[in-house]
Amino acid sequence: MKTTIGLSALALSLAITSQDIKAAQPSNFPANAAPPTDAAIANWRAKRYGMFIHWGPVSLTEKEIGWSRGNETPIEKYDNLYKEFNPTKFNADEWASIAKKAGMRYIVLTTKHHDGFCLWDTKLTDYNIMNTPFKRDVVKELAEACKKQGIAFGAYYSTCDWFHPDFPLTSPGGKTHREKSDINSYNKYLLGQIEELITKYGPLITIWNDVPQEFKGRGVNTINLVRKLQPDILINNRTGDGGDYDTPEQKIGGFNMDRPWESCMTVSAHNNWAWGGEKDGVKSLEACLRMLVLGNGGDGNILLNVGPTPEGIIAPEQANRLKDVGDWLEKYGESLMDTRGGPYKPTKDFACTRKDSTIYLHILKRGVGDFKLPALPAAIVSAKLLTGGKVRASQTATELSLSISPKNPKEIDVIVKLELDKASMEIAPIDVK
Repeated sequence: MKTTIGLSALALSLAITSQDIKAAQPSNFPANAAPPTDAAIANWRAKRYGMFIHWGPVSLTEKEIGWSRGNETPIEKYDNLYKEFNPTKFNADEWASIAKKAGMRYIVLTTKHHDGFCLWDTKLTDYNIMNTPFKRDVVKELAEACKKQGIAFGAYYSTCDWFHPDFPLTSPGGKTHREKSDINSYNKYLLGQIEELITKYGPLITIWNDVPQEFKGRGVNTINLVRKLQPDILINNRTGDGGDYDTPEQKIGGFNMDRPWESCMTVSAHNNWAWGGEKDGVKSLEACLRMLVLGNGGDGNILLNVGPTPEGIIAPEQANRLKDVGDWLEKYGESLMDTRGGPYKPTKDFACTRKDSTIYLHILKRGVGDFKLPALPAAIVSAKLLTGGKVRASQTATELSLSISPKNPKEIDVIVKLELDKASMEIAPIDVK
C-alpha cells in the first residue's frame, strides 16, 4: 500500500507573531504556539455534551480499534480488513439525528485511529475508505449531515500511526520499534492530512489528537497549522506539546473553572470504544446522567462514545440509551446546557451549575430530605424543585438548609433551582464537605 505526502501544508507559513499570542495563555500551553480565542473556548464550553464515534474496518472483528492490531488480531489480517469493509447501512443523517435526539451539540469522529486507516477521501494514502467495497467518503457525509442538523463537527486524528512506514513505532500497542523510519517525513504527512480535514470538511469545532508518541517538540507545529487554517478552532492536549483543553479518559475531571476540559467516556457496559458485539451492552441511564451532571458541575464537557456496527448503524441499545438521556434533557436541560460549573464544587453525589443569577443544585442520591450546604454569599430570592415537589430554603451566616419533599423519591437527580440577588458567576468556588 503506497503512502504519499503533498507539501501544501509545509508551504503554509507556521510563523506566529508576538501580536498573535495573548499575554494570558492557558496553563500547560506552549509559549510558542498560537492560543485559542476566548470566543472559541466559550463556544466549545457552551456545547457541554457531545458524541464520540470510534469506527472503522476493525468493527468486523468486534475488537478494540488500533490496540487489537498485533494482539487479538494478527497485523496482516488487521491491515486487510478494509477489503471486506462495506457498511451499506451507514446513514450520516441518522447518526446526526441520534446525536440531536440525545441532546448532544457536537460530534467527534475518529477520522484516523492508531491503525492508520482513514475514513475520508485523503489524497495522501491509499489506505482509506475510498478503496473499500463501500467507496464513500464517511467524513464528508457526516460533516454535511451535522451542518444540516445544526450540530458542530470535530475530527479525531491519531498523532501516532502504527501502520505508516515512516512512523518509528508499530503494533502491538505502539511498543515495537521499526528498523527504518522517518519521523520528519511522517510529520509532513500528519500536517498534510490535518490540512485536508480542516479545508475540505470544516469549519470544525476541534481537532482531537491522541497518543502523542514521538511528538514532543512537534505538536507546536500542529497547533499553529490548525490555528492558521481556522482561527476559531480548538485542539486538545494530546498534540505532544499540550493544547487548548484537557481530556481525562474514562473518568470525570476535577473541578476547574480556569482550564477547559472534556471527559471522554463510553456508553458501552464493557467500556469498549469500538463495536464490541451484540453482548457488549450499555450503561444504565443513571450512570450516563451522573457522568453528565458531575462533569458539567466540575465545569467540564462530556464526550460520550458509541461504536457503530460493521453494517454502519449505531446499535439500537446504544441509540435508545442516548435517547433516554435526551428525553431527560428535554425536561431538565436548562440546569446543564449553557451553564458553568459551581459555585459549589461537586462531590460523589452532588453537583452545582450556574448561569446569570441562578444556581442549580443537583442531588444524586435517593431519599433526599434535609440537605445542608455552606452558606452562599448572596440572598436567596426564590427556591423551587425543578424535578417536582416542594423545597424550603433558609440560610444563616454559615449554612444553607434545604428541606426537600420530592414528588418522585426515585428521581435519579433531584434538582433545586435557586434564584439569587446577584450574578452567580461573582461567587467564588465553595468546598462541600
